[in-house]
Amino acid sequence: MKINVIGLGYIGLPTALMFATHGVEVVGTDYNEELVKILNEGKTTFDEKGLDELFNEALKSNIKFTTEYQHEDIYIVSVPTPYEKENKKIDPKYVVSAVETVLENCNKGAILIIESTISPGTIDKFVRPVITKKGFKIGKDIHLVHAPERIIPGNMVYELENNSRTIGADEKEIGEKVKKLYSSFCKGEIVVTDIKTAEMTKVVENTFRDINIAFANELSRICRDSGMDVYEVIKIANRHPRVNILQPGPGVGGHCISVDPWFLVGDYPEIVNVIKAAREVNDGQPRFVLERLKSIMEENQIKDITKVGIYGLTYKENVDDIRESPTLQMLEVMGDKAKEVKVYDPCVRNKIIENQYDDFEKFINDIDIIVIMNSHNHIKDNLDKISNKIILDTKNICNTDKTYKL
Repeated sequence: MKINVIGLGYIGLPTALMFATHGVEVVGTDYNEELVKILNEGKTTFDEKGLDELFNEALKSNIKFTTEYQHEDIYIVSVPTPYEKENKKIDPKYVVSAVETVLENCNKGAILIIESTISPGTIDKFVRPVITKKGFKIGKDIHLVHAPERIIPGNMVYELENNSRTIGADEKEIGEKVKKLYSSFCKGEIVVTDIKTAEMTKVVENTFRDINIAFANELSRICRDSGMDVYEVIKIANRHPRVNILQPGPGVGGHCISVDPWFLVGDYPEIVNVIKAAREVNDGQPRFVLERLKSIMEENQIKDITKVGIYGLTYKENVDDIRESPTLQMLEVMGDKAKEVKVYDPCVRNKIIENQYDDFEKFINDIDIIVIMNSHNHIKDNLDKISNKIILDTKNICNTDKTYKL
């Protein structure tokens, strides 16, 4: 059995490697020539726990990387699915482009598996028309499947193996065949259902998490307005056996939780209320952090914005993923002033913004106030080095006399 994995980013690459290390012949395809070149040089393209070991093991098996689509019987499409800023609907251009190219290369009777997270009805509205327009008969010339990923950066390798999976297919026989394929490495339960249900369940999972995070973030604003400690309130409330409130933070990032709920808002504008409100709360949290910073600066008579240091560029701790990062959202709100603040993140190797430091000691020496936007292990191990600074701690990891919370 041989598969062609289309898209070698945060999801496609680990998936391809996992198949390759479990007896499946794999060709990974990506349009990005530089990315393919790096992979063919024997190096991974992003930091992830266990990824290098998995990559080296896969290289001993049968895996290749190329910019060319292959003539195969099974394809897995794992390309980005952004949303349109104006109407919040999914932008399916990358999926549609990948499908069109697959159709130019696939063998008759091929199975086309969409792993990319898509809104409910995306395959009906955008993928099926492309296939029929090309003259293919669905269910005979090509078989459609949706198998959404369910992993988180920072723990991808473990979750690929152990999380449950959902397989959506038109035909039960094809669904069971794809289930067997994923069972080559997946130890979790694999459920076979229809395509639209599979689309919906993935979006619902991330929307559920977004709503719960928004509740915690809104609590932080209420408590700040009334002079209460939100962390103490949550700690006590969580003693109730049926209450489990999350911790507030500087916002929501990543390509899943901060994006997927918008699909439902865009597709069901007359119905969706709670989901939209949660998205607006979480998207507004970086602005709330910025207002908190301004008040702390005024209280401590700090007028020079160049004395402000922001720690953390990634969207979560201990990863190098900056997609939809709350820090980048906050810097965007700051406008031209963003060029004056200092920024440091030990997990981001490439310089992506002005005044980004690569030396932590110099970063600390050049600032009077630090905003902790991320709780990397690095900062937890170096709290003593910032103990004399004014600290705005959005992650609740510091307890100095000069520490301010959300």
